[in-house]
Amino acid sequence: MRKLIIAIGTAGILALSGCETFDAYTGESKTSSTAKGAGIGASVGAVFAYLKNRNKSSKERKEAMLKAAGIGAIAGAGVGYYMDTQEAKLREQLRGTGVSVERDGDNINLIMPSNITFDSGGHTLSSSFFEVMDSVVLVVQEFEKTIIVSAGHTDSKGSDSYNQVLSERRANSVAGYLLRKGVIEARIESVGFGESQPVADNGSAAGRALNRRVEISLFPISDG
Repeated sequence: MRKLIIAIGTAGILALSGCETFDAYTGESKTSSTAKGAGIGASVGAVFAYLKNRNKSSKERKEAMLKAAGIGAIAGAGVGYYMDTQEAKLREQLRGTGVSVERDGDNINLIMPSNITFDSGGHTLSSSFFEVMDSVVLVVQEFEKTIIVSAGHTDSKGSDSYNQVLSERRANSVAGYLLRKGVIEARIESVGFGESQPVADNGSAAGRALNRRVEISLFPISDG
């Protein structure tokens, strides 16, 4: 029997090449602001490491739930095309929203700055962001052969414990919205990284603004 795996290339974690970011307002390829900090793909690598470190029983339970939900895997050769098509639809839906679409190998990362996602200092999704989230839901419901990870990140202001809790609550808010809109629970993971995964310099206001974010990472489920 074939075993479901989350497909991610090693190069996507270790190398910065092969990653492409598109401006949310123009749709054009560009060097992202996040690349100036820890490097493009660093956040996706952290999420993948988190998934790998989950205990085996949790992984097996998730695979069983995916099968029970009737979600099949993508045949190996078709992964790239599947994610290309999903990426194109996400860019179309999210153009002009302030959400950046980042491609890292066969994985997609949606970067949601906290200033457009949450009220200042809060962890409840801003009602003005619901329409954007609905656009995300529309696409991930169509492309159901993916694992969805909602990851919260903060800047370095405040205590480590405060930032950790805030990042978890914000990640849970985004994941919870997806659930309420009908995305299958088995596909969704939620994790908070606190201030541990900066993508820019926390010594500047501009850098801290980039670090305050929630990212939705989409990993294809392939057979292998």
